[in-house]
Amino acid sequence: MPALIPEALRAAVERLTPSRMPTFVRDLVEATTSAQQEQSLAPLRTFVHMWGVFVAIQRYPSRGAHLRHLEEIVSAGVEDPTDAIAEIRKIHADAAVEAGV
Repeated sequence: MPALIPEALRAAVERLTPSRMPTFVRDLVEATTSAQQEQSLAPLRTFVHMWGVFVAIQRYPSRGAHLRHLEEIVSAGVEDPTDAIAEIRKIHADAAVEAGV
């Protein structure tokens, strides 16, 4: 797991999911701007938490693919999403622990 700093997370996102780099950069700019405007580190902490969990999930391609599958089940609205939602929450919780956030 990379360090929970923007530079390390940027490198991990670029390596694991290059297509997500525009979103990463946009979120970083928004967090930095908000932190300056609010004179608070909270937006940067939120950014690091969100992207740390994302990287922890994407580090394992099968886990990322399984999460996308579960999200598709929920989005489709065809079957009861209760089990899929519970599993999504577990994946995110496990990734947060792994990331140390």
